Amino acid sequence: MTNATCWREAQRYLVGGVNSPVRSFRAVGGRPFFVDRGQGPTLWDVEGNRYLDYVCSWGALILGHRPPEVLKAVNEALERGTTFGTPTPWEAELAKEISQAVPSMEQIRFVSSGTEAVMSALRLARAVTGRNKILKFDGAYHGHSDALLTKAGSGMATLGLPAVPGVPRQVTQDTITIPFNDPKAVEQMFRRHRKQIACVLVEPVLANVGVIPPAEWFLQRLRALTKEDRSLLIFDEVITGFRVAYGGAQARFGVKPDITLLGKVIGGGFPVGAYGANRRLMQWVAPQGPVYQAGTLAGHPVAMAAGLATLRALRRPGVYSQLEKTGAGLRKGLLRLSVGMGVPIVVNQIGGLLSLFFRSSTIETGKQARASNTRRYARYFRGMLARGVYLPPSAYEAWFLSTAHGEREIEKTLKAHSAALEEF
Repeated sequence: MTNATCWREAQRYLVGGVNSPVRSFRAVGGRPFFVDRGQGPTLWDVEGNRYLDYVCSWGALILGHRPPEVLKAVNEALERGTTFGTPTPWEAELAKEISQAVPSMEQIRFVSSGTEAVMSALRLARAVTGRNKILKFDGAYHGHSDALLTKAGSGMATLGLPAVPGVPRQVTQDTITIPFNDPKAVEQMFRRHRKQIACVLVEPVLANVGVIPPAEWFLQRLRALTKEDRSLLIFDEVITGFRVAYGGAQARFGVKPDITLLGKVIGGGFPVGAYGANRRLMQWVAPQGPVYQAGTLAGHPVAMAAGLATLRALRRPGVYSQLEKTGAGLRKGLLRLSVGMGVPIVVNQIGGLLSLFFRSSTIETGKQARASNTRRYARYFRGMLARGVYLPPSAYEAWFLSTAHGEREIEKTLKAHSAALEEF
């Protein structure tokens, strides 16, 4: 079996040969490789080629591939069955673990994806406030629900799609999109739409248009403005949750949202999403209240077991300080080599999240990120891949480090980085 034969077969039976657009490599050129297995920070393709993995299933694998504690929990869960469609003890166990780590989530509802979590949270916010308008930020990606596919990041930015056919204008007319890290723009919108905004939906660290941390006091200003207007503040921590700190971005930056959205890490490599808030807000959700939401595979027992094992592993002393150290070391090395070779880059990093932009000035907004040189990134991606380093196949996606990435992996990455830049 070869990558070429797999690609031909995939294109015959799958739309574009993939099940998620960015996997197609369309933004970086060439064709995707097909994975056979993973271990720690490494992937092997069907031809036996080895790659150092900085995608880590788009952030879900914070412990790397096949961590023993997660495999053990998954195997034990599978011995009991696959799915039941009725409550299991592990749903409440994982909810308790999350609630203790993220106190703003007193009660939780599990779903099967981050997109579902966002859709459900927006429905809840509109019901509670009696308002319709949503304020979001340019470059943020909150899943593929219709109302949020305006000036979005992730695959939308990668493929250069400003809007999506099939989404009626009236569906997005209550979605307000403004620049990230611009408190004055937020204040202006609250004045213009006073008592009409149901919620502010924000990735506390943008991670779908490249990594863009919040400016100082930006999140605090969002919290103050939403309280003043009696609208809700929703943190989309599908990426940052349990990645930039054990309690997520809200713990790291000291800002408590009304509703929190989670995914990725809390499933330990299995499909999962969650939304949660204080008991008063969550009492609006069925069966306690009138806001309906349901899912056949929600609270899937294998995902719950994998998530529990993952979060318990992340409680070990030094996990997050080591991730921070590894990420900072990689950032410094990339910058040092690039300066020495006269290739201007910007590297934004926070914890185990990082992204590299081919641009000389700082990047603090989605617009600035989109002004970076994506052609150079595509060339750089191919150069790194040829040297066995697999980066996100898009200039607008985050690099994800895992606890399995260490000094040896950073050394290999920097060696490949230097060689790839020599080809410019």
